[in-house]
Amino acid sequence: MTKIIVATATPEATRRWHTVMQAALPGHEVIAWEPGQSSTGARYAIVWAPPRALFEVETGLEAIFNLGAGVDAILALPDLPDIPVYRLEDAGMAPQMAEYVIHYLSGMSRGFDSYARAQAQSRWAPLPAVRHADWPVGVMGLGKLGMHVARAVQAVGYPVAGWARSAREQTGFDTFHGAEQLPAFLARTRVLVNLLPLTPQTRGIINRSLLEQLRPDAVVINIARGGHVVDADLLAALDSGRVQAAVLDVFNQEPLSPEHPYWQHPRVRITPHVAAMTLEAEAAEQISRRIAQLEAGEPASGRVQRETGY
Repeated sequence: MTKIIVATATPEATRRWHTVMQAALPGHEVIAWEPGQSSTGARYAIVWAPPRALFEVETGLEAIFNLGAGVDAILALPDLPDIPVYRLEDAGMAPQMAEYVIHYLSGMSRGFDSYARAQAQSRWAPLPAVRHADWPVGVMGLGKLGMHVARAVQAVGYPVAGWARSAREQTGFDTFHGAEQLPAFLARTRVLVNLLPLTPQTRGIINRSLLEQLRPDAVVINIARGGHVVDADLLAALDSGRVQAAVLDVFNQEPLSPEHPYWQHPRVRITPHVAAMTLEAEAAEQISRRIAQLEAGEPASGRVQRETGY
């Protein structure tokens, strides 16, 4: 019977995921990590923001499964063993992200905030009809999540393009890749949706230079990682009117400090890292299937390439 250990940032979350994964892996022994415990002899670890002590004690691990798509935090651990790390691929997150983007995109393009203010004043105030062509969307990051979001937005009728580090084929929409094509991508983009992985190359990518290359009255929607944004540069662009609005779900520091200027800024919309939440059943099925593949000596999808960070 293979031993599998579950470790997350809090005891409550660890206990919950332990219950979920034990039900999904009935032929294995799933153990909930407890601080101070000795080695369990586990072969696999299922983690989210795990304590460093886990890897100091569990030295026989053969693979790590991350309970999320983003792996920047776990790859940054100085004691992370040199073993395969697997990330979730979608697990129910893609439709949530598409809903999130379409909600804010349609709300801004259709002026739904204006209608809410008009209702509060008992005012009948129709706005001009919307041309989707005036709201071209650019999606940065074309992994499984980014591709789903781009195609969902395209299906609603907005012009869509995507940008990624390397070339993509047969996407059904215009794509750009590499640093040399980034300016052309930005020049045709009014609504920038960020779904990039956070790596040393992408940290701080949403900065003054990038924002100045977007179309006028730009909108920034960040549902990837807070580290992609240089906060001072985005605030300056908002204050100047170069960027008309920012929808932010992730931040350089979470929870966001009550004193942060984003909270009170009239052009900023904030959500508390909820654009897409891991669905337990889907995540458990994906991880249990991969463990079965590894146990059978077969390759499993979702393996992180450490040299690229995703």
